[in-house]
Amino acid sequence: MPFGHVPVLPAAVVELLAPAAPGLLVDATLGLGGHAAALLEAAPGFRLLGVDRDPEAVAEARRRLEPYARRVEIVRATFDNVPSLLVDRNLPSPAAVLADLGCSSLQLDTPERGFSFAADGPLDMRMGASGVTAADLVNGADEGELVRIFWDYGEERKARAVARVIVRRRQNRKIDTTAELRRLVEEVMPARRGQRIHPATRVFQALRIAVNDELGQLERFLEPTARALRPGGRMAVISFHSLEDRIVKRTFARLHGECTCPPDFPECRCNPERLIDVLTRSPIRPDDDEVAVNPRSRSARLRAAARRQES
Repeated sequence: MPFGHVPVLPAAVVELLAPAAPGLLVDATLGLGGHAAALLEAAPGFRLLGVDRDPEAVAEARRRLEPYARRVEIVRATFDNVPSLLVDRNLPSPAAVLADLGCSSLQLDTPERGFSFAADGPLDMRMGASGVTAADLVNGADEGELVRIFWDYGEERKARAVARVIVRRRQNRKIDTTAELRRLVEEVMPARRGQRIHPATRVFQALRIAVNDELGQLERFLEPTARALRPGGRMAVISFHSLEDRIVKRTFARLHGECTCPPDFPECRCNPERLIDVLTRSPIRPDDDEVAVNPRSRSARLRAAARRQES
């Protein structure tokens, strides 16, 4: 496939979702279509609704899924629109839903998209074609807001120092490129030889999440989509950092009937409900062989659940 695209945990995704066929398969983050192709090949009873906000990804996925064209419909939209798309298009309750969160290879490997600090490009980071860019935030947000973004979405311990150096620099000139931002982060946290994670990683992650409202979308997607599943239908979610995984784990637990309130709450306020059965008590992680072939898979965590059969 183009752009060096290798779907993450494909065998586990097929093993978990293919048993739900036949019926409607929703790939809520279609990307370049690798998971969708594997599922359509493994389960001829599936027909696909593929959803993605990225126009370039949609075009590539159409080409990738051409052999299955009679069973495929692709829509350009954000994944939190899945519940409304099902209603608006009068589609049946899904048999299976997949959400592979985070960036696609197309986005990461295209410097002009501005997702990666590995190559210089405009500070964009939008998964779609509209909305605020990372440059808008870096040059327009006040220092306190930048601290919040870097801490809440990147869990960056030096969030305040990074925000301070950004604000100081932009007083003289705008910060427009990934290389400029990377160098500013390195002023606060110099890169060291042999370091496993570059010091700019969390800052770039935080800006990308903020630009694309990734956590807000995930919150809006999970429960309504789980409720939309047919009885026995299955949902799988692949996350790539602890913030996403925490939301998935907590939501699945609450919809499995477990209280997820903080321990110091005097009474339960989260309204747990036995809507689903959790299929993965611990997240499925890629093995060493997969990471060797696809290093970007190393942080992937797959969780899955099934809609309970109606009594």
